[in-house]
Amino acid sequence: MTFLANLDWRFAAKSFDTDKKVSGTDLEKILHAIVMTPTSFGLEPYRIDVITDQATLDKIQKSSWNQAQVGTCSHLLVFSARTDVMARINKFFETASGGNPEAREKMEGYEDMMNGAMANKSPEEILLWAQNQTHIALGFAMAACAELKIDSCAMGGFAPHEVKEILQLDDIFTPTVLLPIGYRAEEPTRQKFRFGAENIINNR
Repeated sequence: MTFLANLDWRFAAKSFDTDKKVSGTDLEKILHAIVMTPTSFGLEPYRIDVITDQATLDKIQKSSWNQAQVGTCSHLLVFSARTDVMARINKFFETASGGNPEAREKMEGYEDMMNGAMANKSPEEILLWAQNQTHIALGFAMAACAELKIDSCAMGGFAPHEVKEILQLDDIFTPTVLLPIGYRAEEPTRQKFRFGAENIINNR
């Protein structure tokens, strides 16, 4: 099947077959798609925790209104936005220059531009910006899952502060969206609904 056909195949799996696990090879492909996600300034302002420990999954399920997909999935990907943007910029240029001062100096204009753009943002604006980038990475992960015929279900229905505590994340991280992945326990029983192109696409 083609990529677009696989998008027709996918649906938001509400429970997974606990006897079927995503292979390490396929997981690496999904994570590679996340790494290759295009983001603002290329800063990738997020962290992805990959959870397989059942005790941890059960705790997160309780903080997700007991939605079954969290406790039954093969792997749970927790996407957290990060707000240490100035440190992230410094890390970006430190890494991109290979630690070579001369190479970094050649990128000085770009670095100044990035610092200037972010220095004017409030903490709330930086969090929103980071969360927007995080959702792009989520989309790439879901697309990779569909390409591999692996089921997924993006979830915003959870208590971020509780998940943050469960994973013992630093203050710079805000859990933003969950992505349980695995193999569907059963086929969907209702027809997929989408608003048609005529409802959401406006050609001008």
